[in-house]
Amino acid sequence: MSDGRSILSPVAGRVISLADVPDPVFSSQMVGSGVALRPAATDGRVEVRSPVAGRILKLHPHAFVVFTDDRAGVLVHIGIDTVKMKGEGFELVAAEGDSVLAGDLVVTYDPTSIASAGYSDVVPVVLMDSKPDTITSAHIGTDVSTGDALFELP
Repeated sequence: MSDGRSILSPVAGRVISLADVPDPVFSSQMVGSGVALRPAATDGRVEVRSPVAGRILKLHPHAFVVFTDDRAGVLVHIGIDTVKMKGEGFELVAAEGDSVLAGDLVVTYDPTSIASAGYSDVVPVVLMDSKPDTITSAHIGTDVSTGDALFELP
């Protein structure tokens, strides 16, 4: 469980640097600093959980932002260019405006839909509006489970 300062992994997978995300918006940290995940292979739908406790400020099938009580916005973006899928393969479990606890289910998706559409399913987890390289994680290059700590809020 989160202590309020820890950002938890929304999915199981391998932690990678934002610099390795195949999208310049994330790799150059335009929206903020953080890490990304290469989701673990699965035969079924992937559950994407809230990395923090707070209120869902924005919710799209492919991305959501949770705003914490101390006013930090944490973006979880499911895949690269997946906005072009117009929600195909995604299912919203929560609603915009919902209060969530860290670990609450927000979205599920079918990884084969993303692969079939030709997109990467890498999942950036970003502290919105943070300066580049302000987030560090000792977990880069390791595998994490859903709910494991990814990084701490500065």
